[in-house]
Amino acid sequence: MSARPAVSAYATLGFAQLAVGAGGIFARFALSGAPPLAVAAARLAIASAALLAIAAVHRERTRIAPEHRKIFIFAGLALAIHFATWVWSLQYTSVAVSTLLVATTPIWTTAYDAVVMRRGLSIAAYGAFAIGAAGLVLVVGFNSARPPIAGHERLGDALAMTGAMAIGAYFILVRRVRGAYGTRPIVTRTYTWAAVALVVAAAAARQSPPPLADARAWGGILAMALISQLLGHTAMNASLRWFSPSAIAMTTLLEPVLAAALAYWLFGEGLTAAAIGGALLILAAIGAFLREEAQRPVPA
Repeated sequence: MSARPAVSAYATLGFAQLAVGAGGIFARFALSGAPPLAVAAARLAIASAALLAIAAVHRERTRIAPEHRKIFIFAGLALAIHFATWVWSLQYTSVAVSTLLVATTPIWTTAYDAVVMRRGLSIAAYGAFAIGAAGLVLVVGFNSARPPIAGHERLGDALAMTGAMAIGAYFILVRRVRGAYGTRPIVTRTYTWAAVALVVAAAAARQSPPPLADARAWGGILAMALISQLLGHTAMNASLRWFSPSAIAMTTLLEPVLAAALAYWLFGEGLTAAAIGGALLILAAIGAFLREEAQRPVPA
């Protein structure tokens, strides 16, 4: 990691956050032509197919230890739940609120480490919990944006929170095998399992992908898979050459802000002053937990 990142390094990291932050916008376009499970299944199927193709080109044959296979399967299932509930939430709540609530993952992973792994929390972390809770009340209680399906905003908020917890479970599971495998073998397997789970779930729920002629919906799905997922997360991983992991983690706080700005510009989704204040409190709490995690060793 160089001491003075070049302009291109900041541009790469900025593009990564913009691409990932725009995921909610792309999902809203995709939902215009297909139900949520079908959208999530199509996104994961495209992303996993691209990763499998890359592995085939490079002739990668990573041997997976028998004791790790179940971890990959359960991590894939957690990832499937994350994408399904997050995409589903966008039918009932605004892009800004959904993206913000999904971004609370560091709070839940830190809580898991404190309760299950018995890692002590600092006074600042307990204060961040209180600040985050207050912000959550303001965002959920004073959100005035009108989603595509009005009248079920609390359901949308609950689905987004479930998505945050599910991706937290994914990170906790993947953390157990991170030292044994590289990033690409891990994401290739977990994305493939997630795609299989979502395709089965969509078929069971009789949710079909959009018609091939629906350019708006398919454009959103392809943008989610290729821009937000593959290009966005690849650029974020590439940024590790110039920035520390904790610095990159802190920049993810920009994702809800970018999502809110894009949603206001494209869909006219505004927020009340109280909801904006609550969002700032949640972002501050997330930042405190990211700082807390960066200062602690990863548990065995």
